[in-house]
Amino acid sequence: MNVVYILWLRQLKRSARSKARIIGSFAQPLLYLLAFGFGFGSMFQRAGQGNYIQFLTPGVITMSILFTSIFAGIEVIWDRQFGFLKETLVAPVPRILIMVGRTLGGATVAVLQGIVVFFICLAVGFRTPSLPLLPLALMFMVLTAILFTAVGTALASVLPDFQGFQLVMNFLVMPTFFLSGALFPLSNIPRAMRILANLDPLSYSVDGLRFALIGVTHFGIPLDLAVLCALTAAALAVGGYLFSKIQA
Repeated sequence: MNVVYILWLRQLKRSARSKARIIGSFAQPLLYLLAFGFGFGSMFQRAGQGNYIQFLTPGVITMSILFTSIFAGIEVIWDRQFGFLKETLVAPVPRILIMVGRTLGGATVAVLQGIVVFFICLAVGFRTPSLPLLPLALMFMVLTAILFTAVGTALASVLPDFQGFQLVMNFLVMPTFFLSGALFPLSNIPRAMRILANLDPLSYSVDGLRFALIGVTHFGIPLDLAVLCALTAAALAVGGYLFSKIQA
């Protein structure tokens, strides 16, 4: 466990030094929050759905965690290309512990950024009526961060270089976000989109966080937790296996 703690701490320090990436990670959530939140707010209200900022905030927080987590996992490619990964892999410890330590470090950074985005949302008008459920919101944030950091690590373990990263963004990350219900309600959508949304793991993260923050749910909290816990365990297992086979 000391190895996991050391790697977790190392990942935190490394991410803290990447000031440009940290600042940049807030740009996209703010763009969605301000442009969509205020731009589509009147239409959302006329449709009888209430305040769009209230609805959008859980999705924006989840988006921040998603992108930060994926980038933290993809850092494995950077480390491999510049020789940093080889220094870590020669340590006399199981590679699964190295992967877990890196994953927890990246997930911690993602959760912290999600918390910062939450406070930014409060500054622009979001209000949560469910203060006692904030620990539940934190639980969903942690599960989401660990899940997608592990997914990013698994992808980085099989991608030879950064040339495949754009494919990951275009065909995995962006559809995962847009189909999750972060920007629109999942009720009364076309059947094909509903099926895709049900298969999207981020849908359950957004739904759980939305319930914890504003008391609205589509799938139900038991299903949200069950799906996220199962997928997180599976992602850690697959990511650990692929990372154990990686060649530095």
